[in-house]
Amino acid sequence: MTIKRQTRVLGILLRRSDWVTAGYLADSLGVTARSVRSYVTAINRRAPEAIESGPQGYRATERAQTVELAELDPDRGTPRERTHALVRRLLETPDGVDVFDAALEMHVSRDTVESDLRRVRSMLRGTELSFAREAAVVRVTGTELARRRLVSRLVHEELDEGSVDVDALRRAAGHLGLDTASFTAVGHDLRDALRELDHATNELAVFDVVLHIAIAADRVARGHALARADASANETEDGVATAIGRIARERFGVELRSGDLAHLASLVMLSVVDPVETPSAHGVDERVGAAVRAAVGRAAETYGLRFAQEQFASRLALHVQNLVLRAAEELWSRNPMTRSLKAASPMLFDVAVSIAGDLSQALGIAIPDDEIADIAMHVGAALEFDRQRSAALSAALVSPGLEQMRRRLAAEIARAAGHEVEITETSTSYDPDWAAFATDLVLTTVDPPATVRGGSDRVVRIAPFLSDRDADRIADAANRVRRARRLSGLREEMARWFLPGAFVRDVGEATPAEIIRRLGAPLIAEGIIDESYIDSAIEREALSSTAFTESLAVPHAMTMSARRTAIAVAVSETAVPWGSDRVHVIALAAFSESDRPAFQTVFEQFVEVFADPANARRITRRATDRDSFLTELATLIDEG
Repeated sequence: MTIKRQTRVLGILLRRSDWVTAGYLADSLGVTARSVRSYVTAINRRAPEAIESGPQGYRATERAQTVELAELDPDRGTPRERTHALVRRLLETPDGVDVFDAALEMHVSRDTVESDLRRVRSMLRGTELSFAREAAVVRVTGTELARRRLVSRLVHEELDEGSVDVDALRRAAGHLGLDTASFTAVGHDLRDALRELDHATNELAVFDVVLHIAIAADRVARGHALARADASANETEDGVATAIGRIARERFGVELRSGDLAHLASLVMLSVVDPVETPSAHGVDERVGAAVRAAVGRAAETYGLRFAQEQFASRLALHVQNLVLRAAEELWSRNPMTRSLKAASPMLFDVAVSIAGDLSQALGIAIPDDEIADIAMHVGAALEFDRQRSAALSAALVSPGLEQMRRRLAAEIARAAGHEVEITETSTSYDPDWAAFATDLVLTTVDPPATVRGGSDRVVRIAPFLSDRDADRIADAANRVRRARRLSGLREEMARWFLPGAFVRDVGEATPAEIIRRLGAPLIAEGIIDESYIDSAIEREALSSTAFTESLAVPHAMTMSARRTAIAVAVSETAVPWGSDRVHVIALAAFSESDRPAFQTVFEQFVEVFADPANARRITRRATDRDSFLTELATLIDEG
């Protein structure tokens, strides 16, 4: 547990890349600040100067990027290392492993080995492998593919929390005894080979397939090849198989046989080759296509989305078809953007959760968060054009002087910042009526009066010939206007939506489901929602945690069935466990169909306020009731 917590401390510091207080780290881990200091000291003892400390807390240094805590752990070899060693021996020895011999070789007691074997049995749950025992001899039975899938699962369980990069995968695979020296090179080789075969690739899946190639090379080198493949492989997969054979020979020194090559080629086609850009040879099963169309249609209706549903559903169906096939192989995508996507675009992620929930029920597969993030990226790509068009702000251009110069300037603004602003008014006056402009921004080549310049963020001084610095100023001003507008909308609405009496201070030790029910009780009493809404919110939580930032959870149902929109809030100075995170603020949101246009505004802006953990800490210290909570929230919005 100590090493895991040290790893979490290091992971948080690396992810934040700035000063983090001891209090925040303590809350995130559920320990005291004193324990955090001991973890930092232990890390620095093993890797000097990996973490620096100061009045603002702790910060990771460049040295922290190279720390491999697991390899430096003085207690390594107990108990996880022993368990993995037992698994390797069981997978290698068809005749089984003698408990007494294992105890002697590992320099531990028989009772210790028996305890480790109980862990091995738990690892086999949900796999196609079985645990058998005759007296002191234990063995694992099952197919070669099932054995390889178990190794892959153990590697992923070894990964540092939140780490999805190739270095973390390489370290974890090394702990399972795999040859990882060429991991990066194999990944590059595979990408180059697929490019030569004119395949569009999904970069996020490359190194997971590299892991499977390494596992295959290791098993074949030990005499455990897959059975010879039949003749059903197509020409496309034959080309991929040939490339994999060459890579394994050059990088691992192993000659893979036809069964292994055919299997690995199918994994590449399922996960690395982008099915949307390079249509899969498997095609789309009608059951999958129907499930995708139904899920997309329901999400579009629920969230009021506008996009080409048929076109989007067709493209998504290719991805989901591969997802179904990969689920059978336990070949999951690991998306390093999941956390940031969830925090930056919670509504978009929620649409993906809705689609994933329907697909999971219809197709009988569990869809983890990283795969939901992939679906969110597909949704975001489909909506991107409309979002960009609606994002443009109106601007007035004040540019006295030559008409030719003014036209050139307008054209330069359109080229450099056309996605940010659209010029809808033009003034040639040296002294225009500044208050008369009805646009979001005013771009001017002349200095406005001091009263205008000092009292408005929407006026942007630019040069007659646009520079890169001018384009940056326009973009910054556009962002300020958008943010002010968004937060102003939230400030105006929150007093109406935050229900009097629906405020809880310090929820104590409780599960997310218990907290959701407690927050839902006053909403039910007011007739805003019923028990089915609470049940739906708990079901939504089971699909994917609603901890959208490191401090805030926003549980809600998958439907907008509330009689009116209302929010119940709980704040806690002691961080509350929520999924794999710990949060200080929980806001149960009940949305109604009539307020659907405001859904994205409330959802994303509320999350934005709490994106900074300091805001959550401030509110949890000062908010003792609903009114003080709203006061602090309004202050934060104004200061933002």
